[in-house]
Amino acid sequence: MDDIAADPSHPRYASLLMRHRLEVAAEKGMLAGSAMIAHGRGEAFDYLLGERTTSSALQATRQALATLQAAKKPVLSINGNVAALACDEMLRLANALSCAVEVNIFYRTPERMKAILDHMNERKHVLGVEVPVLGHAPDARIPGLKGPRAACHREGILESDAILVPLEDGDRCQALVAMGKEVIVIDLNPLSRSAQQATITIVDELSRALGNMLDFTASEGRLEVDSDYNHITVLEEGVNEMLNAFKRT
Repeated sequence: MDDIAADPSHPRYASLLMRHRLEVAAEKGMLAGSAMIAHGRGEAFDYLLGERTTSSALQATRQALATLQAAKKPVLSINGNVAALACDEMLRLANALSCAVEVNIFYRTPERMKAILDHMNERKHVLGVEVPVLGHAPDARIPGLKGPRAACHREGILESDAILVPLEDGDRCQALVAMGKEVIVIDLNPLSRSAQQATITIVDELSRALGNMLDFTASEGRLEVDSDYNHITVLEEGVNEMLNAFKRT
């Protein structure tokens, strides 16, 4: 999957790999025009974290996984950047949770949807996982949103009680929360609207956060939801980690 001309021993190999995946996805027509800008913005925040998973992010990751495991109908939502950067991890997590994934994008066009769905189904076949991939025939709408981005599947996003929406836009996150769902966001910017409005926000790089979820699933199985978990406190800790970046140098 990753034919990248870079030595794995390079100190920025993980970052170079993510950029390469975006380049490949762009060539396939999976990405919106602003995809690279969004990714670059996230990388800037990751620099401040030292490109590492912090203790507060790990706490949020555990709570997120426990919430998805406890849900009656969890769903993992995928946009173009998520499909490009962490398709395999999302499919493996959905397989572990026995739930569906749904492609749901901001700038929705038939061409982009086909490119992303084709990529997801190709990777699903390679991985050998039986995961329902939704998005091809939306039959419902997210209340409070207008235009094509409101389209969704009834058996997917609409009827879910807990939803993982990595790299989400603020309007859709707010609409999902208003529907009464447990909304989990992975966002390197703790000040974004999505991060602020979500039920749980993991302030971490996408592939690291998903990798940690998969590791917890393999090593610990089912986790317990922490009734004392405080969303705002965890976000504040994420901000403090960034403010203290120079103290780590």
